[in-house]
Amino acid sequence: MHQLKTKINDQNVLDFFNKIENNKRKEDSLVILELMTKLTGETKKWRGSSIIGFGLYHYKNKSGHNCEWMKIGFSPRKQSLTLYIMNGYDKYDNLLKKLGKYKLGKSCLYINKLEDIDMDVLETSITDSYDYVSKNIKGKSKISL
Repeated sequence: MHQLKTKINDQNVLDFFNKIENNKRKEDSLVILELMTKLTGETKKWRGSSIIGFGLYHYKNKSGHNCEWMKIGFSPRKQSLTLYIMNGYDKYDNLLKKLGKYKLGKSCLYINKLEDIDMDVLETSITDSYDYVSKNIKGKSKISL
């Protein structure tokens, strides 16, 4: 199995959150942590120095290495809350129209603060993505990171 730089480790998530200077970001991060725990039923796993992931799946990267990665996750970055949806946001056009204020990357959703978005829509996108990866990616190499 190929080793990624963002390996699972035992860093304490709450200790990390307590170091976040922006109190609003800290509060929002705790909400996302609780939400992803509830929606996935998975135990949080710390990845690298700033990503909290839920669930694991195996995939083959572009260079042919077998890897494992989180099914879904987030990071309380300084600029924004970053949510990682592994099947990308392409299939979520209808949901994103209802979400609110955000920025988008290929598999990253950037949110300044939770008040900017519709939490029901966020919950739906988290659940749909987690379920999709759980049902469709097992043992397959559909996702290239």
